Amino acid sequence: MNKNVTHVEQTRKIVRQHYGRVAETGGQAPCCNSGGHSKCCEAGPRPVDLREMARRLGYNAKQLATLPKNANLGLGCGNPVAMALLKRGETVLDLGSGAGIDCFIAAQAVGPAGHVIGVDMTPEMLHKARANIGKRTNVEFRLGEIERLPVADNSVDTIISNCVINLSPEKQKVFDETYRVLRPGGHLAISDVVRIKPFAGARWKSAQHLSACISGSVTIRALTAMLRKAGFADVRVALNEASREFIKDWLPGTGVENYIRSAFVEARK
Repeated sequence: MNKNVTHVEQTRKIVRQHYGRVAETGGQAPCCNSGGHSKCCEAGPRPVDLREMARRLGYNAKQLATLPKNANLGLGCGNPVAMALLKRGETVLDLGSGAGIDCFIAAQAVGPAGHVIGVDMTPEMLHKARANIGKRTNVEFRLGEIERLPVADNSVDTIISNCVINLSPEKQKVFDETYRVLRPGGHLAISDVVRIKPFAGARWKSAQHLSACISGSVTIRALTAMLRKAGFADVRVALNEASREFIKDWLPGTGVENYIRSAFVEARK
């Protein structure tokens, strides 16, 4: 088998297994977003305040109050819905929707005439998200990979994503797909991590560091180049310097906060 194909599939397997465990444990077991390997996890899993974690990422009390019980797993690196400026009646796509936190908040923003589609490759996450739908008629969740979206051409007004694209081993394909499914004039508004300093040696290259949204990060320059290659215009990347404070909790004591930042990324088709 082609070495690149093997690497891609191995990467997906690592990510799928990690976030499958997160879904099954309700966000409690893999504390610090590290898969249970960080120093804060040495004594075993411990309860975490998921609402407080979400507040630090930019979610407000009103947004959190409208969520189904199990939609917030304490993941992400920002609040893309707050930045996307969604309009009533829009069709929104969430890449890597997890248990559905951003989809359910987006559904409130677009209203009954709008529609929100969440795509995730992890069956456990999809099961949890679908169980949360209840009587909501403007939200759906589809099983799929963000490099091969199960979404029609030119069918989406806005695409959001929250700390997911960094996990992809084929990021250019992700951006090519987002461009394909967006309508002309459509808007990409994502939160993700970017690399601000070169990693030293092999220190950050383990499966643990990939799943913790560290080793898959790329520079602003590389991210911008991929978006432009896909065809996007008006590309803007804004660093969130305050994210240093919650990033250092992902792997406490390692200095990871010196290498990556959360950023808000916008582009238009």
